[in-house]
Amino acid sequence: MELNFETEALAGRAYPILSALVTPRPIALVTTVDVDGRINAAPFSFFNMMGARPPICVFAPGNRTEEMPKDTALNIRSTHHFVVNLVDEEIAVAMNACAAPLPYGENELEIAGLTSRPSSVVKPPCIVEAPASLECEVYDTLEIGQNRMVIGLIKRVHIRDELYDTETRRINLDVYRPIGRMASPDNYCRTSERFRMPFPK
Repeated sequence: MELNFETEALAGRAYPILSALVTPRPIALVTTVDVDGRINAAPFSFFNMMGARPPICVFAPGNRTEEMPKDTALNIRSTHHFVVNLVDEEIAVAMNACAAPLPYGENELEIAGLTSRPSSVVKPPCIVEAPASLECEVYDTLEIGQNRMVIGLIKRVHIRDELYDTETRRINLDVYRPIGRMASPDNYCRTSERFRMPFPK
């Protein structure tokens, strides 16, 4: 079967089809602040790491309406900073609570029962309960149609102590349990079942 999203019959169907196919996707629980320092937290699964030299990540905050960007995009436009807080099984329910459509300026972390703490070099806070937080400075924002892609330079990484092996300088995958986003609107997956496949020599 071949699907052509440029046809009228499939107009508007790209999201439910592609978001169910390109899975599992990591989840970024992004914290930003507005010009008055008010905290916003919102989850995004159109997100990934895209480079290591320098370390960069990309995520896509859409629009609240056709004309109005989401709070995250508005705040980033003002401050040029954001923090990606990664999501594991422990904070999955709280992450979902942060997706609630609150009025601009209200703090989703309070609703979700999560705790903020100051970042080292960017304005928005990290989330204490997150397994890891990536402090980011905006490198660029690309707008393609109604898509908005924010490219962030990762300036600092904060990791839960037990997740980092100081000898190997790698993440301890035995204790890291991130979740992934599957098909919209409410399908997720655990990453507890894994297998190894040696890289070919």
